[in-house]
Amino acid sequence: MQYGFVKAAALAPKVKVADTKYNAQEIISLMKEAWNNGARLIVFPELCITGYTCGDLFLQNLLLREAQDALKQIVDASQGMDGLFFAGLPMEVKGKIYNVAAVYSDGELLGLVPKTHIPNYNEFCEARYFAKAPSDYTFIDWQQEEPVPFGTNLLFQCADMPQLVAAAEICEDAWAINPPGNSHVLQGATVIANLSASDELAGKDAFRRDLLRMQSARLVCGYVYASAGEGESTTDLVFGGHHLICENGVLLKESQRFRNETIYSDLDVDRLIGERRRISTFVPMKDTLDYLTVEYSMKPMEKRLDRFVDKAPFVPSGKSDREKRCEEIFTIQAMGLKKRMEHTNCKSAVIGISGGLDSTLALLVAAKAADYLGLERSCITAVTMPGFGTTDRTYTNACELTRRLGAQLREVSIKAAVTQHFEDIGHDINVHDVTYENAQARERTQILMDIANRTGGMVIGTGDMSELALGWATYNGDHMSMYGVNGSVPKTLVRHLVRYYADTCEDAKLSEILLDVLDTPVSPELLPPENGEIAQKTEDLVGPYELHDFYLYYVLRFGFTPEKIYYLAKQAFHGEYDDATILKWLKTFYRRFFMQQFKRSCLPDGPKVGSVGVSPRGDLRMPSDACARIWLENLEKLV
Repeated sequence: MQYGFVKAAALAPKVKVADTKYNAQEIISLMKEAWNNGARLIVFPELCITGYTCGDLFLQNLLLREAQDALKQIVDASQGMDGLFFAGLPMEVKGKIYNVAAVYSDGELLGLVPKTHIPNYNEFCEARYFAKAPSDYTFIDWQQEEPVPFGTNLLFQCADMPQLVAAAEICEDAWAINPPGNSHVLQGATVIANLSASDELAGKDAFRRDLLRMQSARLVCGYVYASAGEGESTTDLVFGGHHLICENGVLLKESQRFRNETIYSDLDVDRLIGERRRISTFVPMKDTLDYLTVEYSMKPMEKRLDRFVDKAPFVPSGKSDREKRCEEIFTIQAMGLKKRMEHTNCKSAVIGISGGLDSTLALLVAAKAADYLGLERSCITAVTMPGFGTTDRTYTNACELTRRLGAQLREVSIKAAVTQHFEDIGHDINVHDVTYENAQARERTQILMDIANRTGGMVIGTGDMSELALGWATYNGDHMSMYGVNGSVPKTLVRHLVRYYADTCEDAKLSEILLDVLDTPVSPELLPPENGEIAQKTEDLVGPYELHDFYLYYVLRFGFTPEKIYYLAKQAFHGEYDDATILKWLKTFYRRFFMQQFKRSCLPDGPKVGSVGVSPRGDLRMPSDACARIWLENLEKLV
């Protein structure tokens, strides 16, 4: 357990129906194995101590008594094992038999949660044996010194990690048409354990998977589901041991069916808390609800995460999903530009085309918008503006790309104008400082704005979200436009959008140009080339964009601490960057992110394409003079 992560396990013993002694030994063995593997939230199936398929044997006094003794044996075996454990059994309370989840930790039974929705329609007709859970909790005497709380209104909070609050529900409680009586208690839990015995039917696994994913999304929680498997009676049904671990709508881990497999995954409780904090419509647990919170302990652990940490969180990993996302983003960008051009009665789009990634994407979007408007693509004026750092490769690609797309190409060299400007302000042209660079960017913006005025058009901004996050833009230079189509697209996603167009455009020459653009180093080309090659490589100066996009996602999407982002980055980029490099560029990210907010505070309009954005109007309402000290100090202690 570290940085808000808790390792969960879902598992099923190979039971012998009604043999509580055998089942107890199997549960203890699996419990110890999972705990030794680092799991601290361990969930067994419904009625696993007796077996789910006991039928009328549940009415036998001996079975009920032996189940209690087996539970005592299991709880005692957990002595010295911190964490939280869930196992199912039948239990008689005040003359009624209940299907309960026993919740225990470190040799102590913490609580008993009975099942609320008792089906009367399945082959086993549970309603024949089990009573519905009472609406309130009570305390019962059990085989330990302190009485044990019994009821659905129970929460189990970790004393060492207060944000980890667990609740239990049993099988049918998750998909009952009418919400169970403890639905508001579940909203107070960040992790829910479901003890289940769901038989296998053709196609039922897909239903179960979707249902539980959405249950975790609806409650913004982690969800650990363990279902009965091999060993249950097959008189009429077969149980497959289909386990799932989900987190806020995402399936983290799934077992193979019919194998009694143990699955593990780390749940990110901090992420869930951050998501609930962000979603204003999330309904917290009612303060007036009568519920009981039981505390338990869990010592911090340092370990490698047992979950996938995507190094490109803005980019879908599967080819099909990625292509679908790219097409959707292209459409959002183009529809946004279409509306702005319609509203302003604009018939011309002006774009500064450099042969780089961002301006290439902006030109592709403009072409799609022109198609939507029913306009000839000649309404787009792509302006190439060679300067002191322009190379033949980028110049050629810019020109050829414009021609292949059917836009108008204009060339306006900035060299003479900038040279004159240097003379006017008294700047030595041989001093290649920030003045030398920014004067070129501002001259280009002036040219674009004036051409737009002449053509009755608007300047389409090309800068992407990664550059905006780092402030890697010249104020009132490439920073400014009349509509910025790339403003919420991170650099890692820009690459995939351009590649997607190259793969699907059905124009071999255009695809060849786009692939060469992708292969060109990212550069503002403001310094003179060296031997005809690009001399100024952006990622050498500010750091790899794949790292910065990773940092940006977790800073804005979940508000994680710098040290947690560093921890995640080490997992995601293991073997690619050493720890010192990751830490160096993370510090750079925070310094630049805080210092450059003033540029983001006056951004042009532009379409939002994803859940993370830096627009001062709808996404990042951050003061321009905020201090980064506490974030940087958080990183200093890691050195």
